[in-house]
Amino acid sequence: MTRRRRAPSVVSIATSDSGGGAGIQADLLTFAAHGVHGTTVLAAGTAQNTRGVDAIEAFSSSFLRKQLDAVFADFRPKAVKIGMLFDARRIREVAAGLRRWKARNVVLDPVMVAKSGARLLSRSALSTLKKTLLPLADLVTPNLPEAEALSGIRIRGESDRRLAAGLIADLGSRAVLIKGGHGRGRELRDLLFDGQVFTVFAAPRIATRATHGTGCTLSSAIAANLALGRDLDESVERAIAYLRAGLARGVFPGHGFGVPDHFPRKWTGRGPR
Repeated sequence: MTRRRRAPSVVSIATSDSGGGAGIQADLLTFAAHGVHGTTVLAAGTAQNTRGVDAIEAFSSSFLRKQLDAVFADFRPKAVKIGMLFDARRIREVAAGLRRWKARNVVLDPVMVAKSGARLLSRSALSTLKKTLLPLADLVTPNLPEAEALSGIRIRGESDRRLAAGLIADLGSRAVLIKGGHGRGRELRDLLFDGQVFTVFAAPRIATRATHGTGCTLSSAIAANLALGRDLDESVERAIAYLRAGLARGVFPGHGFGVPDHFPRKWTGRGPR
């Protein structure tokens, strides 16, 4: 008789990328690489490839609610990764579901603009995201432009990043990770604020065009580590190490941006500080 093995479940509440490099697809690959069971709640689907986004079509909020209830009723996810939700109506539906099921270890990647420049969150939905979803997040992971939009300030240097992290935390998120990928210079600096302490993860910048889906991959890796019982600092550290290993072995399946290797051979699970 086959021995039953239970792996912790994680749910990705996000959007499908028909090119397979970001969104739900990147999340599932990342979950598999970490040995957790990936489940999904789709807010929308995109027609896109490595060159850009051609179209976006949202699922109904009632169908989103049914997906969410089906997943939580059976799998009881130990962590939640939230990606692109498209508009205010679906943001409110997700927030209601998280409250209804008392979701834990919620990692919010506030996706606003695609790598190609296509807008993935309507401008009117930003205030809804800040008011209804940020207070439910255990961690929010904005890049620098997203951190500016959430905090309302211009970020130029390290002091601005710390101020922005504090302002975003004041909106309700228990912790904030401001990613440094959009910054300049040879060193990449990710800033984690847990509500009391700032931690900087610094490492040499990796020169690559395999950057499609990096934000999705990092946030889902953090969620996977939280589901495995690791604390926030270690989960972020391991997720950064995983992403860097994937970037060092970028995959180029199409004719545009590449994607990180989601099953890198050399991955220590530890990242730089």
